[in-house]
Amino acid sequence: MHPLLRSGLRTYATSTTEASSVEDPSHAEALRFSDEGTTFLENGQVDKAKDAYKKSIEVKETSTALFNLGVCYYHEQDLPNAIKSWEDSLRISPNSSDTHTNLASAYALSSPSRPDLAVKHLKTAASISPSDPEIQYNLAAVLEAVEQLEEALIAYKRAFDGGIERASQNIRNVNAKILSARLLAEANESQTSPSSS
Repeated sequence: MHPLLRSGLRTYATSTTEASSVEDPSHAEALRFSDEGTTFLENGQVDKAKDAYKKSIEVKETSTALFNLGVCYYHEQDLPNAIKSWEDSLRISPNSSDTHTNLASAYALSSPSRPDLAVKHLKTAASISPSDPEIQYNLAAVLEAVEQLEEALIAYKRAFDGGIERASQNIRNVNAKILSARLLAEANESQTSPSSS
């Protein structure tokens, strides 16, 4: 888990809201493989889970199978394939806050790190699930890391209001950083402005 992110990876998806098997018979078979993969993943058998999700996707691409395949890759620390799976999942279900959150975590851990993409996906996740305090906390942590302190402060306050108690320490720290930056800017300004004599 990235040191900035509080909860890192979101859990795997266990249900689907895509077209029912009555409308598309291949969906039932894909769902069977996906459910099998979830059982393997719950039992820590990541390789078998990954194979089952790949079979599910071969039958019919679903956001659930793609999401969970990304989870498997993430567990194997294969971030490029995790990112690809989650991006593919978003193509089908663009309003999944969990997928956006996982992408943010993967981009934060990537080498080189991509905080710009982490922020982008966390902001999207926050717009989809504005009352999720973990998303707010993670967004605040990444914003703080890239020195967007005012926005970080707002997100930390939302996280605290949502029940993440430790965000109170972050709020104090970011307030101190903002004050320090203001004092430094004022000191620099007073040194560079002409004296009034």
